[in-house]
Amino acid sequence: MCNDVAVSTAQGSEIRYGVIGTGMMGVEHIENIGALDGASVTAISDPHAASRDAGREACRAEVAVFEHHSQLVESGLCDAVVVATPNMTHAEVLSDLLPSDLHILVEKPLCIAVDDCRDIVAGATDRDALLWVGLEYRYMPPIARLIEEVRASAVGNVHMVAIREHRFPFLEKVDDWNRFSANTGGTLVEKCCHFFDLMNLLIDSSPTRVFASGGQSVNHLDESYRGETPDILDNAFVVVDFADGARAMLDLCMFAEATHNQEELSVVGDLGKVEALIPDDVLRVGRRGEHWIGEVDTSAVENEVSYQGLHHGSSFIEHTRFAEAIRAGAGPEVAPIHGLRSVAVGVAAHRSIDEGRPVLISEVSEPSDWL
Repeated sequence: MCNDVAVSTAQGSEIRYGVIGTGMMGVEHIENIGALDGASVTAISDPHAASRDAGREACRAEVAVFEHHSQLVESGLCDAVVVATPNMTHAEVLSDLLPSDLHILVEKPLCIAVDDCRDIVAGATDRDALLWVGLEYRYMPPIARLIEEVRASAVGNVHMVAIREHRFPFLEKVDDWNRFSANTGGTLVEKCCHFFDLMNLLIDSSPTRVFASGGQSVNHLDESYRGETPDILDNAFVVVDFADGARAMLDLCMFAEATHNQEELSVVGDLGKVEALIPDDVLRVGRRGEHWIGEVDTSAVENEVSYQGLHHGSSFIEHTRFAEAIRAGAGPEVAPIHGLRSVAVGVAAHRSIDEGRPVLISEVSEPSDWL
């Protein structure tokens, strides 16, 4: 189907999307697709009746509705699918989808276990159709500008990356699945794979060691689901060492909604420093020998994305790139291997917290994962 879709869409036909999993994120994807030119949602699936109803309503047009994703795949109604099911189901759903010729956009994390990620990477190797991982923070306009500056050597050789996310607690989801690490992979996989992906992207080297400190200090401690108390971390510091001597740090707090900027990123090299602030939408570039503390180039980053959604417009940009790749017959910008690598750092960080020691990346992944 890959080549047929590329030809037909080039001639003006719409890309027909299926959305597997129509909870909060599935509905978000439906809204993004609805804002795209040349795209429509033709089928949805979800085992939960209330989620199916929410997905049907979000489509705002007649759509085929299925209980199981296999029915959607077999329907022949779709050219591409979005997988927005709970994290712990990704391995099974993707294994069912890989033999098809459907283009796939899977929500992060790729899977919650590195071995499952590796199986998916291997299974996608010989596919003609896309498998694209939804690490959309790359596309937030201020972060995208920061990446451009780093790639243009604005800071020279990268030595330090620092990422801060101070935000609100996890939202409620179907059957409260996201309250337990066994379902999510843990906060540092579920949420922070975004940031480990950015570290891997910004530093032209492979991570070697992870040292983390974190805990569950405030959120969800007074909640109980089926007699169990949530066990998800709500704050952490994570330091990642890289083979070339660079290092990166994550500062995460999920009870810090009383803040100004939710995300603050900085990249420092031998020639200077670049920063991105969200939602201020500000980029700062400082060059050593030219600028001094308090006197750097500061510019507003335009965010004119037509659908902002839940992620500062980044999901819409991601969908635009995904659709462009389908039409062009191109490969994914965010490939399965990138999904694996972001999960591996998160798994190492959780092990570091659990065991109170630095963890080598080689303990949780294979050398071939980083080639």
